[in-house]
Amino acid sequence: MATQQGDKGSSQKAEGQSSQKGTSKRGFAAMDEATQRQIASKGGQAAHQKGTAHEFDSEEARRAGQKGGEAVSRDREHMAEIGRKGGESRQSANRGNRQSGKDDKR
Repeated sequence: MATQQGDKGSSQKAEGQSSQKGTSKRGFAAMDEATQRQIASKGGQAAHQKGTAHEFDSEEARRAGQKGGEAVSRDREHMAEIGRKGGESRQSANRGNRQSGKDDKR
């Protein structure tokens, strides 16, 4: 059966949908945060009951955090970008405070 050019095919986006690929949230990602937490909590409880849950002890958590920090800090350009973003964010927040009459006296 031939389709007419004016028909909306399945490959065309419906009105109001994003034209960018992969930007609409579906499934778990589309749920509100409270629902996500509730579902994740049930999964964690089930893992503990089954005996397959992993719990970090303080030493293991320290090593994992240190390892992640080392990996991130190797990329100096990335670290500089993080610092710039933080500075820009603070600067714009301070501008907003001054405009509304709330000066940041630090």
